[in-house]
Amino acid sequence: MWEIVPERLESVMRRERVNQSQLAALVGLKQPSIARLLTGETRTTRFVDRIASVLNTTPAFLRGDTDDDSASDLVADRRTGFRGFAPSPDAVQLDEIDVAFGLGGSYLDSAVSVRKVSFSREWLRHFTDTAPEHLFSATGIGESMYPTIHTSDVVLVDRSQNTARMADQIWACVYGEVGMIKRLRPLPNGGVEILSDNPSVPPKTAFDGELHIIGRVVAVVRRM
Repeated sequence: MWEIVPERLESVMRRERVNQSQLAALVGLKQPSIARLLTGETRTTRFVDRIASVLNTTPAFLRGDTDDDSASDLVADRRTGFRGFAPSPDAVQLDEIDVAFGLGGSYLDSAVSVRKVSFSREWLRHFTDTAPEHLFSATGIGESMYPTIHTSDVVLVDRSQNTARMADQIWACVYGEVGMIKRLRPLPNGGVEILSDNPSVPPKTAFDGELHIIGRVVAVVRRM
């Protein structure tokens, strides 16, 4: 067990733009455990190596043994640009796409870049048994799915599920050229109703191939 300096942990989380819930999911902890490390209520954890890996720093920096917050022994994947330590046995690599899916709708009019990020296999199993190669994460933006999904929440999408057979599940989809995260409701006439959880946003109906389903949203990671 190693002690973590709360201020060091907070500084690298801010640098990497990782919030408490995201860090917890990536290392296989619960969000309150990260909160206690940040407040100093808990100062020791056996996850220090994994936390350092996710945050692109070193255990020595988190412990306060050095002032250098960079990880000199990072490895690079030339295909994805992802940098990170050799993953722990529990870690799996998922695609993270840079598209901010509009909870109301956002135009997909530019190239999409993809990088690899580490997730805890145990954490993923809480939501899906789908193989990691069929999963990706992205960021939602907008208020039309509030209160279910908030703007800047990270969503986990299962690409192996791409047909809306059950009503009112939440999906990542493209309607026209607009990427969005919505509830979908198949209709008897062959159309699909596109629904928002915010009651102020009116529904839409897609017909005849207007709607392309990317995958089903199986988890949401939220800043606490």
